[in-house]
Amino acid sequence: MTQRALDSSGEQTPGSPRPAMIDAGAELDPVHPVELPPSGHPDATGLTTAEVAERVARGEVNDVPVRSSRSLTEIVRANVFTRFNLIIGVLWVIMLFVAPIQDSLFGFVIVANTGIGIIQEWRAKKTLDSLAVIGEAKPTVRRDGKAAEISTHEIVLGDVVELGPGDKVVVDGTVAEADSLEIDESLLTGEADPVLKRPGDPVMSGSFVVAGGGAFTATKVGREAYAAQLAEEASRFTLVHSELRSGISTILKYVTWMMVPTAIGLIISQLVVKDNNFKDSVARTVGGIVPMIPEGLVLLTSVAFAIGVVRLGRKQCLVQELPAIEGLARVDVVCLDKTGTLTEGGMDITEVRPLGGSDEAYVHQVLRSLGSSDPRPNASLQAIIDAYPAGGEGGGKGWTVTDAMPFSSARKYSGAAFTETDGTPSAWLLGAPDVLLPDGDGTLTEIEHLNEQGLRVLLLARVRGELDAPGAADGAEPTALVVLEQRLRPDAGETLAYFAQQNVATKVISGDNAVSVGAVAGKLGLAGAENTLDARRMPTDPDEMATAMEENAVFGRVTPQQKRDMVAALQSRGHTVAMTGDGVNDVLALKDADIGVSMGSGSEATRAVAQIVLLNNSFATLPSVVAEGRRVIGNITRVATLFLTKTVYSVLLAILVVCFQVEYPFLPRHLTLLSTLTIGVPAFFLALAPNKERAQPHFVRRVMRYAIPSGVIAAAATFTTYLVARHHYSGPGALEAETSAATLTLFLVSMWVLAIIARPYTWWRIGLVAAMGLGFLIVLVVPWLQDFFALKLVGTTMPWGAVGIAVAAAALLEFSWRLVGRRFGA
Repeated sequence: MTQRALDSSGEQTPGSPRPAMIDAGAELDPVHPVELPPSGHPDATGLTTAEVAERVARGEVNDVPVRSSRSLTEIVRANVFTRFNLIIGVLWVIMLFVAPIQDSLFGFVIVANTGIGIIQEWRAKKTLDSLAVIGEAKPTVRRDGKAAEISTHEIVLGDVVELGPGDKVVVDGTVAEADSLEIDESLLTGEADPVLKRPGDPVMSGSFVVAGGGAFTATKVGREAYAAQLAEEASRFTLVHSELRSGISTILKYVTWMMVPTAIGLIISQLVVKDNNFKDSVARTVGGIVPMIPEGLVLLTSVAFAIGVVRLGRKQCLVQELPAIEGLARVDVVCLDKTGTLTEGGMDITEVRPLGGSDEAYVHQVLRSLGSSDPRPNASLQAIIDAYPAGGEGGGKGWTVTDAMPFSSARKYSGAAFTETDGTPSAWLLGAPDVLLPDGDGTLTEIEHLNEQGLRVLLLARVRGELDAPGAADGAEPTALVVLEQRLRPDAGETLAYFAQQNVATKVISGDNAVSVGAVAGKLGLAGAENTLDARRMPTDPDEMATAMEENAVFGRVTPQQKRDMVAALQSRGHTVAMTGDGVNDVLALKDADIGVSMGSGSEATRAVAQIVLLNNSFATLPSVVAEGRRVIGNITRVATLFLTKTVYSVLLAILVVCFQVEYPFLPRHLTLLSTLTIGVPAFFLALAPNKERAQPHFVRRVMRYAIPSGVIAAAATFTTYLVARHHYSGPGALEAETSAATLTLFLVSMWVLAIIARPYTWWRIGLVAAMGLGFLIVLVVPWLQDFFALKLVGTTMPWGAVGIAVAAAALLEFSWRLVGRRFGA
């Protein structure tokens, strides 16, 4: 095991390997690495600089890139080479040959949209990658007889890598040193129980340390490592479930099915049945096919996610998978680990109470020696070290460590054995009183009163036998109570209040005493904090466990496996569960939760499995993530309705044209103008606007139950105007006049759809709708724009008739939207 010195702030610095006997009172150099003497392993001191350089030259380096996002090539490919871009690209090339440039504008719009998508995702990638570097854990390796932190990709074959609780095994290797080293391989093998490792045992990358410490020699690096092979099959960019993405994919699949036969019918109708000018027929056929494609919908979804990542990145929040923003917005239960989430990592000792007439000075000496015995102290032991530093008043010099038992979240205690100054052997345990004391012990009542004040209490107990003897804790002799005060996060109360306002249930799950945890939660204003449950009395039946989870808010003495079971129990009741935590005991639950949230200061293992990492270690950042998710979900639902309304009316117009055997009323330039003013420009602003609406499920159903009636009404009104205009106009230029009247109706109906979707109105939303209407009016009154877009209203009777039909359609739209809202909910 590696001895680590502690500087004045409590941070660990590399030190020397701990031999069998350590002077518990000796002070270690708090700043500089110390030399590493041999410990029985030929490679215990690590590689030399020359050996490292030689291995790098041979390519024996851990050079697998950590991918937090797609590469630039993949981003370009994903945005350019899409099914709909292919269709539009072919139609664009055709139009460039057979029609004026204004009928090819839709192609330039697609180029611009694709460019915007690439730029936004590239910005998001740079944000993700820079944050990933900030949050990257740096393993400690031994080189030239010293221990130093390096980047993961700098590890070479043969490096000696040190391990401690919470560390992730970053490359494959063989254990060189082990001090009660327990490694969890569940993320690789599915086996939940930690595996005790001894020198010579193999360790696999992707596993993590749950207790003890040690060191291993790297035997496989780069793409040969086990975790790297898994990553090749499924890189980190593999997305968490996104209802938006899957919903849009479903919609596009249905659109394709509708589009193909409709387009074929339209082509036959315009090119074969009608004996018109060939180029004009081609232009009108393309004009009927292009608007069926909701091409901007996928773009806007990607842009909305990407901008969300950039916004959250500015708040030091690393979103490792883009749709995790959406996932957290859909969460209805948040499970919190108290330590590091509601409380800050550090603790302070407020009191040490000797029990049974124990000598106070002797107790302090024991605590001082215990602090010196653990090279990787947890927060509780660090508080003891701060209060009773090695070499401080009262001595401790001359005590030597003969055995050590690191803290384990499963055991709930740690321990050490010493040979005291006078040669007397002694062994001690330090941990949870309700685990070390038998039920009914009078001291538990005293501890209960302290827990009710939100204080954390540890019991120091003497062991008469061996530390690892079966039942060693059962015969432990209580010696003192160590009372610790936890530092509450100043912003935790506001964050809990936010979740309560949003009807998100909060469950505090901790390994500490349930009453103590409940008192802390109560101080922060958690609703139901008085409803506490000791997890040792938690039912094992999943259904009964789910009921207990729903009825209580605070859970104490929870084991890592129980945390995982509790998440699964909540999910079995249909809850969408987020789990936050920073300790190694949270990893399994973080992995299984719908959304895992890790603190930036947490263990490397927790950061590796979490979808969201709060690099500023602030629980108060979560409301920003929820708000960003709601903005994305709410706004994409709005703009999807716009895009799909266009798809529905385009398909129906094509079908009506085929059935009535008439010319298609629009050229591509008309629908490019309508799409830009009623969908493209407003959708971009609406997709990025603030939106605090609660996330609702069933995205496809919610969008289609509004888009279908809107599209049907728009198509019916437009085709009615077109048929009336065909009877009204005759002679040369009649088709252009009919097209202009139909375009006016379709624009007005589409504007009313936009006006409905833009609600509730704000000054900028009203301005947006008004600006789009003004843009169309300018086209109608400016002569050169009339010629460019082939739009000229002829006479007054038919244009006013088109307006009247549009007004009737708008009234029908209002009725249908309100009917859908009353019947199905908003």
